[in-house]
Amino acid sequence: MTVATDTRGAWGSKIGFILAAAGSAVGLGAIWKFPYIAGQNGGGVFLLVYLACVFSVGVVMMLSEMMIGRRAKKSATSAYRALGGGKWHYAGWISVLCVFLILGFYSVVGGWTIAYIFEAVRGDVLTTDGAELEAAFASFIGDPLAALIYTSIFAFITASIVIAGVQKGIERICKILMPTLFALLIFLVIRSLTLPGAMDGLIYLLTPDWGKLSVRMVLDALGLAVFSLSVGAGLMIAYGSYLSKEEKVVNAGLWIAFLAILASVLAGLMILPAVFAFGVDPAAGPGLTFITMPALFAQMTGGQYLAILFFCLLLFAAITSAISILEPAVAFLIDEYDLPRKKATLIVAISNYVILSVPAALSFGTLAGDLMIFGKTPFDLMDFIASNVLMPIGGMLAAVFVGWRVWPEIKTVLVKEMPEWCTYVFRFVAGVLSPVLIGAVAYFLIFG
Repeated sequence: MTVATDTRGAWGSKIGFILAAAGSAVGLGAIWKFPYIAGQNGGGVFLLVYLACVFSVGVVMMLSEMMIGRRAKKSATSAYRALGGGKWHYAGWISVLCVFLILGFYSVVGGWTIAYIFEAVRGDVLTTDGAELEAAFASFIGDPLAALIYTSIFAFITASIVIAGVQKGIERICKILMPTLFALLIFLVIRSLTLPGAMDGLIYLLTPDWGKLSVRMVLDALGLAVFSLSVGAGLMIAYGSYLSKEEKVVNAGLWIAFLAILASVLAGLMILPAVFAFGVDPAAGPGLTFITMPALFAQMTGGQYLAILFFCLLLFAAITSAISILEPAVAFLIDEYDLPRKKATLIVAISNYVILSVPAALSFGTLAGDLMIFGKTPFDLMDFIASNVLMPIGGMLAAVFVGWRVWPEIKTVLVKEMPEWCTYVFRFVAGVLSPVLIGAVAYFLIFG
């Protein structure tokens, strides 16, 4: 089936592709997840292990998916079918299901960031009373009307960008949001590091405590590396399919990994020094974002303005990731059923909102305790299946596909961009090391 180029789209520039792909990686995983996981796992030693995982398994997996997409010029399902034949297209179906589930609950979290921008503008989240902040957060996410309104606003913003196309929508918005995001990050890092006692947080993040090294910590680092680089969900296959065959994949992939790591480290430098400055437990968990950070801003000079900037930062990170999550499902409908982009986007966005986002948004209020599946709310179940089951399976299949099924074709690309001995290392990591380690992470996440 032939699809018109203007329907599928293509990147207008290399920097546009890098910023868009980095935007996929630099989402809430970097800004929200990295600081609290690093805080729970000893800071400095976790950072070193995370870096090692990113520049080994993470980069190889990301490059593998990018090369699958660029080689086939199709999204995941069509790419696996075109290059691998047989039953390989089912690997693409797994990716489509994965991004559909992720979008369902991710839109809810994106809605929270919009709501907290308004709360910060009103000054309602600025208090040092942690119990009050926790109660306010619980009350907000438990309000069905507010949850649905803010989720729908975020879903609308995401769909509007994707409808505009690859160059005019995704690439253009990422060229604006990514530099802005990094500028906000750097500003907040500088402000955080100037707080009295902030150096303790800096030391915690940059000084390895080897006594914290454990198998669980390594698996946490590997899982975050895979998640933060958007591996296993077909995102990089879709983005790679819009990449010109003249562009160097390895160079672009290393830049994407560098920007993802930079965002994670800057997020750690923004949050952990402030946490230490005000005596907060660095292992406080996910609450560091929506509960702990407002308490920290309440104690800073100009805290209200910093809170507004912080939640704008979270929103920008959420949007750049959300459009990369929506795009593979849209590309699937374009490639498989020859649908126009606008129609494909509306089908995915509306069906996702009705089928998944609504129950996910109501998981903390109307449906709380009433609709439990395997002991989990709809929100938690979507997160668990997508992050702990489908992404690892998708990552393993992509690794095996590149390392064994289409290796001769992939090698011809790699030898043009790296020394030949590096290609053998690449194949070992893709075909052997990655499936084993990602399988270990999956087992740990599901059964551990």
